[in-house]
Amino acid sequence: MTRNAVQLITYADRLAGDLPGLSALMASEPWASAYGGVHVLPFYTPFDGADAGFDPIDHTEVDPRLGSWDDIAHLSASGSTMVDIIVNHVSADSAGFQDYLANGEHSEFAGMYLTMSSVFPDGATEAELAGIYRPRPGLPFTPYTAGGEKRLIWTTFTSQQIDIDIANPRAQTYLDAILDAVSRAGVSMVRLDAVGYGIKTPGTTCFMTPETFTFIHDFTEKARARGVEVLVEVHSYYKRQIEIGREVDRVYDFALPPLLLHAIGTGDGAALEEWLRIRPANAVTVLDTHDGIGVIDVGPDQTEPDRPGLLPPEQIDALVERIHANSGGTSRLATGAAASNLDLYQVNSTYYDALGADDNAYLIARAIQFFVPGIPQVYYVGALASRNDTVLLERTGVGRDINRHYYTEEQIEVALRRPVVQALFELCRFRSTLPVFDGEFSVTADADHSSLTLRWAAGTAWAELAVDLAQTTASLAWSWNGSSDSTADLLRRPPTLVS
Repeated sequence: MTRNAVQLITYADRLAGDLPGLSALMASEPWASAYGGVHVLPFYTPFDGADAGFDPIDHTEVDPRLGSWDDIAHLSASGSTMVDIIVNHVSADSAGFQDYLANGEHSEFAGMYLTMSSVFPDGATEAELAGIYRPRPGLPFTPYTAGGEKRLIWTTFTSQQIDIDIANPRAQTYLDAILDAVSRAGVSMVRLDAVGYGIKTPGTTCFMTPETFTFIHDFTEKARARGVEVLVEVHSYYKRQIEIGREVDRVYDFALPPLLLHAIGTGDGAALEEWLRIRPANAVTVLDTHDGIGVIDVGPDQTEPDRPGLLPPEQIDALVERIHANSGGTSRLATGAAASNLDLYQVNSTYYDALGADDNAYLIARAIQFFVPGIPQVYYVGALASRNDTVLLERTGVGRDINRHYYTEEQIEVALRRPVVQALFELCRFRSTLPVFDGEFSVTADADHSSLTLRWAAGTAWAELAVDLAQTTASLAWSWNGSSDSTADLLRRPPTLVS
């Protein structure tokens, strides 16, 4: 495997039942030769809470229904492992918050949880409150009674996710304990979930402020001291992502998924090419995740609307409508006011459905992703090229569940027999094995930006992907280890390396 091999992103329970099951899956073919590691989505207690594990009661404990830290260590021993550290909030059911509700300011945990008055001790003006940036409609406060007194608790996401004051000594001890637990288990990288909202400063948007960058820097230093790299998870303006990339080990490339959909959907690769020239190279690339397909990342600055994005608003609107049309309207059922997760910055759909379940277009999108510098990650639903799960959506009413299917062993076996899935695994194996992807990258385009060529070179070895966006065709050629080959049909003749 190369240094930047493809990683799988998955919930343990939704793909393999539990952590031992995930270890067994990752050690078996075709998974073992295609993926160099796995990002295990939250497995903490409880993994099935109000936000699918992102509202931990005890962030230092593995939910015993899924396994133990030994199981995480076993995964880490066979490949790179990434886990989440939720730095912004804890569950309302956590012991510390429950103690605070019972005892108020007399609780030993008082000061660990943010209230409106702890951020605005002198009160807040309407302009200050209206200026707070939040990914969902409304203000980020939920009324709770603590020690018999009504308090407005800061809740950025849901009323069950209680924001913590990460400057509080008890909160810092708590976060250090999480870092210690994951480093002992051999985890190679942590993702800082929702860190952009982690610092609240009066008179600001309370999102990605200078104080936030200071926290990210300090936390990254702590992680590195334990041998753990840091990936920052922030949906934000593209220039801010570039800035973040200079400060951390890894940053997500959240602009790539919508730019690819736009380029393939319109035949115009101008915005995609521009991004490929300026984006941070130390990125983790994704097309799909446990959340929806972000569009905020290519739009204007949400905190300074006069700063234009990579795509103008009318093209973003057209992109969203194209996703809804390609998915047969199922993504519309799961997005915005139609579902309980009113995220302002994403469309809920599998990436396969966002491309109209077009096998050829899907494999071209994946090939481009794999040629973009960074560590490619493939979400488990995308790995099996799955359609939107409207049955699960109807049962839960949670928009993002449309892209969070629970697989049985039989369903996995059936999916692995599909040509598009087999071709995707071959593409993953190609990307994870060919050492040229640790070399030098370049991108060129024709005059009207309807064709792009992405190239990697390392010594005499090279690989080149030429994509005609207007015709939705691609050719892939490579030379390595004294052997050269090419293919113009990723579905019927995916790339295969000869040792």
